[in-house]
Amino acid sequence: MTESNNPSAIRSKKEITDALFALMQKYPYNEITVKQIILEAKLARKTFYRNFESKDDVLRSHIKNILSDYFEIVNNAVSDPLTAIFSFADKHRDMLVLLEKNSMLHIPLQCLNEYGPYMHSQQRPDTNPFYKLFEGLDHEYLMALNMGGIWNVISLWIHRGMTDAPEQVRQNLECYISRFQQFRL
Repeated sequence: MTESNNPSAIRSKKEITDALFALMQKYPYNEITVKQIILEAKLARKTFYRNFESKDDVLRSHIKNILSDYFEIVNNAVSDPLTAIFSFADKHRDMLVLLEKNSMLHIPLQCLNEYGPYMHSQQRPDTNPFYKLFEGLDHEYLMALNMGGIWNVISLWIHRGMTDAPEQVRQNLECYISRFQQFRL
């Protein structure tokens, strides 16, 4: 994907992304072609390829954009991080359901794993709630544990139709974490 702050490029990227998600409402992801996306977006083929390399690039670009917001929300959460995480997932419910429908929930986790260490390196210690937890420890292992664990919980929540209240899931996790802290081998 080519990065550009040009308003025309930003608008074209949004139109292409919106077209992909509109098509995903109607067709399985693996059946959607770049040509269909171009037709749906009503843009020229060269506009698509000026901004993206493939439909996978469109999807990953969109996920990375919302993950940027995710890290901002979690790292600056006024509430606890779990509440912020579930609120964020609930906000992006439609996209997550489409990914579940297409057996593609692994892609946000891949993006988290790729993008997370970079985002961690960009955070200031005084604004990142995890900084003190990671201090003096190998933060890459801890980030993998946090992101993988939380993502699997979110994936299960999506798979179950997101019917459980986020607060209920958060309380369940907090209870487990509390018990885990008391557990000793």
